Amino acid sequence: MKNNKFYLLLVCLLYAVTIQSQSIIEETLQKLNSPDGAYEFTFYQKKDGSNDKQMYYTLSYKGKMIVLESELGVLIENQTFESALAIPNDTCKVWGENLNFIDAKRNTTNETWKPVYGENSSIRNNYNEMTISFRKGELPKEKQGDGYDKNKSYFMNVIVRAYDEGVAVRYHFPEPTNGLFLHIVGEQTQFTMPEGTFAYYEPWAQGLFSLLPLKDWKGQSERPLTMKLTNGLTVAIAEAQMTDYARMKFSLNAAKTNTLQATLYGSVDVIPAYFTPWRVIMATDKATDLIVNKDIILNLNPDNQLKEVSWIKPGKAIRVAKMTQADAKKCVDFAADHGLQYVHLDAGWYGPEMKMSSDATTVSENKDFNIPELSAYAASKGIGLWVYVNQRALIQQLDSILPLYKKWGIKGIKFGFVEVGNQRWTTWLHEAVKKCAEYNLMVDIHDEYRPTGFSRTYPNLMTQEGIRGNEEMPDADHNTILPFTRFLAGPADYTIAYYSKAIKNTHAHQLALSVVYYSPIQFLYWYDQPSAYQGEKEIEFFDKVKTVWDETKVINGEIGEYATVARRSGNEWFVGSITNKQARKISFPTNFLEKGKKYIVKSYQDDDASQTRTKVAVLEEKIKGGDILTFDLKVSGGVALFISEEKKK
Repeated sequence: MKNNKFYLLLVCLLYAVTIQSQSIIEETLQKLNSPDGAYEFTFYQKKDGSNDKQMYYTLSYKGKMIVLESELGVLIENQTFESALAIPNDTCKVWGENLNFIDAKRNTTNETWKPVYGENSSIRNNYNEMTISFRKGELPKEKQGDGYDKNKSYFMNVIVRAYDEGVAVRYHFPEPTNGLFLHIVGEQTQFTMPEGTFAYYEPWAQGLFSLLPLKDWKGQSERPLTMKLTNGLTVAIAEAQMTDYARMKFSLNAAKTNTLQATLYGSVDVIPAYFTPWRVIMATDKATDLIVNKDIILNLNPDNQLKEVSWIKPGKAIRVAKMTQADAKKCVDFAADHGLQYVHLDAGWYGPEMKMSSDATTVSENKDFNIPELSAYAASKGIGLWVYVNQRALIQQLDSILPLYKKWGIKGIKFGFVEVGNQRWTTWLHEAVKKCAEYNLMVDIHDEYRPTGFSRTYPNLMTQEGIRGNEEMPDADHNTILPFTRFLAGPADYTIAYYSKAIKNTHAHQLALSVVYYSPIQFLYWYDQPSAYQGEKEIEFFDKVKTVWDETKVINGEIGEYATVARRSGNEWFVGSITNKQARKISFPTNFLEKGKKYIVKSYQDDDASQTRTKVAVLEEKIKGGDILTFDLKVSGGVALFISEEKKK
């Protein structure tokens, strides 16, 4: 009886496979592998029960399924435009159905480029690309006498890039012959994950994380979205090159289990030729490799468009907590004494930031700032000045404040409370960054903005918030999730604090964050002021640490548990290791150092026996490159290391 059941099951499975293979339109079946062969992307069209054609894909990594059969396509409602141009209306239920396959072309790129600044001094850009071309509607005819044809004819390409670091997909609409616009109302793009997948759900860009199955979500999840699969893989889905589109988040598909739906903030209106943003899928055996591979986001963006970049200078900044000229100068003096490069005037210097009537060209009447004088004083000590401007002032005064701020000697602007999500404000924001570059002004975007790699194209966009940082004082569990989630998208302004009593983690943990977290403009002492410093010896680590690097090595880590990162600047190495709300022993070989060479390791560790109020011990030992280092991390603790070559006597 058992054998009969087995035979019946086998027949059913074979029949299902046969039916599936018969429904695939063979000429559309296209495969693309990454250069190392680990990824395999499979594309095809299938006919449904109504004989309509639909686009699908699957994705595997080292033979393991990442994404099961999932739809591709863009949702377009173009009847109004078609009617306006006297073109017959599209009758398809879904715009992307019944696209007619034309061909598939392939190419390979293998190059290395040097960023203006970054986590590494050079980045490899190596991928295989496939462009699958489709036509929708009638075959195009020659132009008619009135200057355009009236054929209902569209073209769309699906572009796939396979890197060793991940796979990316986007849509391209070539320029049409009939002058059509496109009213995009959404995407069919789906990600059907294997049963049992858990995701690090985050409802908004400055929200908390929850590890949830792909069911019963209360809303949408932010991107990047990192997931744990039952086959042992860690997968992240992200967005790249989103500059004039609507932001994507992830919803659960109501009709298909275990399926993430790419959900747009709102509709998008474009004039072809036009490329949509990239949908990026990364998979790794080790979660730490997601951090290693995140340069794929930069690689999916255009090259640097700025011809002269000497004015772009990364560095560390302190905020003026007491908004007076005298206290601002104290911050300048502190910055000069402690290896910082910038002082920042935050919200309120020009008036109530939330009022449209506030004027960002003048200092508020109740503030005694003289910004040109302060800027000159700072410059005399080698310190630059940043100022905060809320978007309410930016949208009204951008063209007037930029030349004024350049005249004042200001080096950068922090955009506050930016409107994000829809196409209009996304386009406005990136155009504003471009305008700032015309006046040699750097930018830090705060609040809900998440990066998608625009800093490669306009490197004056130094950093951005879009993170639950020390303004909300998250715990160590949250901090150990961030390197594997939010930081995959790009740098984040976490606003590291040190002396504040509201900090939920140890002081050594806070020191280590300056290495674990990458931000070319790194704010330190967020809720502090110079008077908080009382000669604590460990502050020399903040004095020495850099914000951009020649080389980065991710040593070890697990999502939500711990993370250790080593970074090199010149001949010096800085290491940061943080743990969650569990104490743990951290041990790692110093393979990033030259084997056998002598080094001095200065460690900054939590120590309850320390006589200082911060309870941080500063210790020193000699090692050889390759030696193993071991540290006992306290609950919510960490350790920071400064490693230099031993000088010959």
